[in-house]
Amino acid sequence: MSLTLPFKISVLVFIENRTGEQLLLLRAKPPNLGIWTPLGGKLEMAIGESPFECAVRETDEECGLCIDVSDLHLFAMISEKAYGGNAHWLMFLFRCKKPIDALPPPIGEGYFGFFERKKIDSLEIPETDRSTLWPVFDRYHDRFVGLRADYTLSPAKIVFDQITPSPKEGNLIGGRRDYLHPRNSTNLC
Repeated sequence: MSLTLPFKISVLVFIENRTGEQLLLLRAKPPNLGIWTPLGGKLEMAIGESPFECAVRETDEECGLCIDVSDLHLFAMISEKAYGGNAHWLMFLFRCKKPIDALPPPIGEGYFGFFERKKIDSLEIPETDRSTLWPVFDRYHDRFVGLRADYTLSPAKIVFDQITPSPKEGNLIGGRRDYLHPRNSTNLC
């Protein structure tokens, strides 16, 4: 049976300082009130905004870092079915290749902090970030992965639809790169 819910499209932008610490935002508004997350937001679909344009806009609006689409690497596309029981989401995850030099000032959305990657797991973060987003970042931030999560099931079923090897890996099979990962895998690492 198909669950009819609104469909939302968003971006998350993973930004680092020059020492490799991640910039996170402690959200001052729902749905992630009081929780640390990467920067991001919803696409302005009424004006036809692309995920890349949204990532550029959100990065400027939230932390004041002026970037261009060439400063972004799309490393994941995640489709979430019935996330939180109230919407389906399509999320585009970007790694910003341009480092940020200083901690941005607080904004209406919350305030910022820099964190070493190993410290992030001990912060108040969404459980799905802990179980899915950060492991995906750790493993695939220099390549591309497409996956889907079905939250109508308990536990959620995670399926990897595609993984593009990093330039370092290049799994050549029969003279071509093998870009597909076995389906129905729940192992993120």
